[in-house]
Amino acid sequence: MFDMMKMMGKLKEVQENVKKAQEGLKDITATGESGAGMVTATVNGNKEVIDLEIDESLITKEDSDMMKDLIIAAINKAISEADVKSKEHMKKATEGMIPNIPGFDLNNMV
Repeated sequence: MFDMMKMMGKLKEVQENVKKAQEGLKDITATGESGAGMVTATVNGNKEVIDLEIDESLITKEDSDMMKDLIIAAINKAISEADVKSKEHMKKATEGMIPNIPGFDLNNMV
């Protein structure tokens, strides 16, 4: 028979584990580079830019448009990698907690 109290307890446990996993996202880092490494951006699992390195040879007024494009490309690559790592982190943190229900994806909670 279906035990509603047991299910509610399990749901609370899942919520706590998801919260802990989300807090751990700040410790995940991903790096993207562009321009053969001339620009490197690092983001965390919360998709926040935490570091940016620009090769000194790019820092001239004439190259500002190119530098802007390279920075955007590096940040977008880093965010994309962080998204993949974040989903893997959340999947591991909640693995085995609830049954595999089609359409129910805890990754959407991040």
